[in-house]
Amino acid sequence: MPAYVIVEVEVLDPAAFERYKPLAPPAIAAYGGRYVARGGRTETLEGDWSPSRLVILEFPSLERAREWWSSDEYTKAREARRGAANVRMVCVEGV
Repeated sequence: MPAYVIVEVEVLDPAAFERYKPLAPPAIAAYGGRYVARGGRTETLEGDWSPSRLVILEFPSLERAREWWSSDEYTKAREARRGAANVRMVCVEGV
């Protein structure tokens, strides 16, 4: 069953965030993940949530998403992002 990782990103330091950007895609792909949405235009349909940048990833399973998040590859990416952005991330199992 697929799993989706939904990430809200508030970039604080665009120059520093550039160090993160080349590290994330290969780490995601290594665990069978793919981008479904990546920083495209958003529109609030209900409520007051208005993320400035939203990313949606799809993984083959919740287990693979967890493995990706805790992997050495993605840990390097997270470390490169530290201080450059505030991130809120959740994972939800698909149907």
